Amino acid sequence: MTDSQKGNGVKRAFIYTGGEIFPQYIKERPAEGDIVICADSGYDNARYFGVRADVLIGDFDSLKEKLPDDVPEILQVPVKKDLTDTQLAVEKALEMGANDIVIVGSTSGRLDHTLSTLAILENLNSRGKRGVIINGQNRISFVKNTNHIILRSDYKYFSLIALDTAKGVSIEGALYPLKNKTVERKLQFAVSNQVEGNCALVTVKKGSIFVVESRDL
Repeated sequence: MTDSQKGNGVKRAFIYTGGEIFPQYIKERPAEGDIVICADSGYDNARYFGVRADVLIGDFDSLKEKLPDDVPEILQVPVKKDLTDTQLAVEKALEMGANDIVIVGSTSGRLDHTLSTLAILENLNSRGKRGVIINGQNRISFVKNTNHIILRSDYKYFSLIALDTAKGVSIEGALYPLKNKTVERKLQFAVSNQVEGNCALVTVKKGSIFVVESRDL
């Protein structure tokens, strides 16, 4: 995101979560004015980057150290609760005015937590917000009834994973182009593509997909 974009009413939040990350590949960093929220052991990942948190939230069942004294706001929640720590962190970010959320981590370890975090992207989209999940190996976006540009980067592959029956799916500027195809949740075939030029254009006329950019490690 450019500074000019941030100046046009875009307020960004970085949410650091637990789970394995590959920091040598994570280029996105909070800029001045961005909100930084850590969800439980995400505080440990944020410290690795030297990022100071504005808010620490969670039940703190996985935080490696004692509660820090350098975070302005600490919100401890019960272990028995409806929402995950990551979901609570997203709600806090929205409460603080964020409309663009970068979730760092969350896609390793327990599959149930990964799937619940992926669903956050759909939830944000339904509320008119933008979200992306990164962990260094993968970068995941949610696309519904619109176009999406994938810039050429050090992510070698990209895949389209349908959440329902996605119709009118087209891919331009890629090794494996598509034109007005239907991609069903029960049969995922738009996997492991590559950008050929400077960018690829994905079009989804009707339906929802995850765009997953990935690299080999």
